[in-house]
Amino acid sequence: MKTSYKWLAVCALGAAACLPSGAQRLTLTADDCRQMALEHNASIKNAKNDVDAAEQTRRAAFTNYFPTVSATGMGFNADKGTARMVLGEGMALSMLKNGVVGSVTAVQPVFAGGQIVNGNKLAQVGVDVSQIQAEQAENNVELTAEQYFWQVVTLEEKLRTVEAVDSMLQRLCSDVEAAVTAGVSTRNDLLQVQLKRNETASTRLTLQNGINVSRLLLAQYIGVENTDFDLASGVSPDVMPQAPQGLFVSPDEALPGTPEYRLLQKNVEATKLQKKLTLGKQLPTVGIGAGYTYHNLMDNDRSFGMVFASVSIPISGWWGGSHELKKQKLKVWNAENDLTDNSELLVIRMQKAWNDVTDAYKQVALARQAIEQSTENLRLYNDYYKAGTTTMTDLLNAQTLYQQSRDKYAETCADYRIRTVEYLQATGR
Repeated sequence: MKTSYKWLAVCALGAAACLPSGAQRLTLTADDCRQMALEHNASIKNAKNDVDAAEQTRRAAFTNYFPTVSATGMGFNADKGTARMVLGEGMALSMLKNGVVGSVTAVQPVFAGGQIVNGNKLAQVGVDVSQIQAEQAENNVELTAEQYFWQVVTLEEKLRTVEAVDSMLQRLCSDVEAAVTAGVSTRNDLLQVQLKRNETASTRLTLQNGINVSRLLLAQYIGVENTDFDLASGVSPDVMPQAPQGLFVSPDEALPGTPEYRLLQKNVEATKLQKKLTLGKQLPTVGIGAGYTYHNLMDNDRSFGMVFASVSIPISGWWGGSHELKKQKLKVWNAENDLTDNSELLVIRMQKAWNDVTDAYKQVALARQAIEQSTENLRLYNDYYKAGTTTMTDLLNAQTLYQQSRDKYAETCADYRIRTVEYLQATGR
């Protein structure tokens, strides 16, 4: 699905590039913003680098299966022979005044107490952990992009509401001015409308500033050079968002697929391997090897080859090793306890996320109903005021309720969309 979003964003950018320079304007959905953020965000790039670094560690651990090859060389020139032999009175033989020695050896580990095997398994666990952490980084980036997207949408919906209210106030102001001139309305009514218009103008400035800043944050996060783009949100009081019932999944079924649970499992696996490595350090190590040596220590070139076997037993290491092994066992138990405890917390988190989604959807329905009621209420008070059966204060209060209901609807729609993403991520989707 992420790939399809990527191609959608690429096609949208390509289509915009083909338009005339004066008509280039991108339209982005929340899915587009999430995918573009994944392509641009620095934390995603760092997470991929961490995966590559863990893979290099795994490859380095694999080389321990191969023989260890080493070469040494030495040349010396002393002021007198380093070896002296007395042959008789007044007779001595001096040797090894200078010479060259060189050797090459290769040692193949035969048994290392499982340290090589378990070391490679531990390195693979490191790769798996880095991949899961990269998945978590993607989730964080997607959620942040979603929040930035809906922050802009909410502010823009509020701005549209303010502009609609201001248009109503402008018409009302004209009507009241005419009524004051005709002597059928008081000057106080006109002042109330003008004050309300000033308040609306102040709200518009605040919203416009918030929109500008929010658009800059979103553009930077998704890698767009400017804020000249439109956002397709689908928010409309005429259309209810899709109900969340089709998203539900049993927490017990979803738990194994969550990155948090898989990290807990990898922690248990890693601590068990660390315990095996600690045990392996207390076992003998066996190796076989071959070597080749050359020297000319007595002005005579000599070279020879040999094969050998080595056994190393860490006798003194057993004293402290037993305590290290007990410590690793305790760490394994701690990891298993963390797995059990945090698994229960993850299930609770899923249930809470689902409750948040369903509650948010109910809030959307209530906010939509409030718009219908406030719209009808405003219409009635307009009629009442024209008929002279209500005050200007009541009419302006009705307009305030209308504005608040529309603002609340935009906020609840944005919250519902964000809660939906949080629930999907909490259940490993």
